[in-house]
Amino acid sequence: MGKAARVPAIDVLRGLVIALMALDHVRDFFGVALFAPEDLSATSPGWFWTRWVTHLCATTFILLAGSSAYLRGTASGIPALSRYLLTRGLMLIVLEATWISFSWQLAYDIMIFQVIWAIGVGMVVLAALVWLPRPVIALIAALLILPHNLLDQVKSDSPLWILWHQSGFIPLQAGIQGIFVRYPLMPWIGLMAAGYAIGPLFQAAPPRRQRILWITAAMLLAGFLLLRGFNVYGDPRDWAPTGRGPMFDLMAFVNVEKYPPSLLYLLVTGGIGLALLAVFDRVRPVGFLQLFGRVPMFFYVIHIALFQVLGKIYYQLRFGSTPHFDGNSFVLPKGYEPSLPVVYAAWIALLVLMYFLCRAWVAYRQRPAPALAESAIT
Repeated sequence: MGKAARVPAIDVLRGLVIALMALDHVRDFFGVALFAPEDLSATSPGWFWTRWVTHLCATTFILLAGSSAYLRGTASGIPALSRYLLTRGLMLIVLEATWISFSWQLAYDIMIFQVIWAIGVGMVVLAALVWLPRPVIALIAALLILPHNLLDQVKSDSPLWILWHQSGFIPLQAGIQGIFVRYPLMPWIGLMAAGYAIGPLFQAAPPRRQRILWITAAMLLAGFLLLRGFNVYGDPRDWAPTGRGPMFDLMAFVNVEKYPPSLLYLLVTGGIGLALLAVFDRVRPVGFLQLFGRVPMFFYVIHIALFQVLGKIYYQLRFGSTPHFDGNSFVLPKGYEPSLPVVYAAWIALLVLMYFLCRAWVAYRQRPAPALAESAIT
């Protein structure tokens, strides 16, 4: 069987959300603040939208991972695809539990299960699901995504429940302190299965594909507006006007839950993601975004520790100390104030750095295999 053809729009969209993800992490390391950007009682529109736009990342990553798996399977066959998903998924789980958890802390006090963990487990589960008919996979996806907010009221300290739906901290008895589960599995596995189920769409002719993408995006966003506007279902918190003007009312309207992702979160971010995919499918690929989208794992694996170290250097050089905990108190450097201009300047500079690193990595991977010396074959 042949190699699956790449869909440029997928690479470009993946590259865009990689860049947005970098913005979120630059904010973590260069714009440390004592308030959460989503906290409408403390935030400003600039901080809120800088955080909110990055909500597109996880939904897009996981949905496209499922679709990319489908495209791979059309070239390799189901047995080879299943083996690939199993081994790749296990590798991602180990990577999240080791190097990536270390990168977030520059230490190894706890394991942190975030998006790479969710993708890894999703791949392991998908390795089994791909043997089923695609309509059955779509049904399983719907059963994992649609009803999970019905379980929001169920609270438990059970590690299995925390891993599956609730998120939270699982203490361990020995070694590291425990596991912080940021991405519980139920809806994310469903989203990856949904991405696989829509895989044939990416084999359709571009005009038909773009039309279906626009229609699907409109349906998802319409569903979000109706469910959110009338507070029907789909998020732990109802929406209500803030009394602080149209901007804060809009912020409250879209301020939906990510941990775990509510149905409304998946509807709004999925709708925007599919609309962007339709746009990128129609226009000429953006070179640097396409580059990022071709090597997303390389970007992810190196950027967290790199950005954090550079952030610490920035604080040390400019303020003489770094943000740190002193007992139970979080201490900011003397004279420091969170600055969005600093965040965006650092983001642009670090994207330039990552562009050259990613380009070097692509060149390294594409280098020709060294020829055998004549003496070795005679």
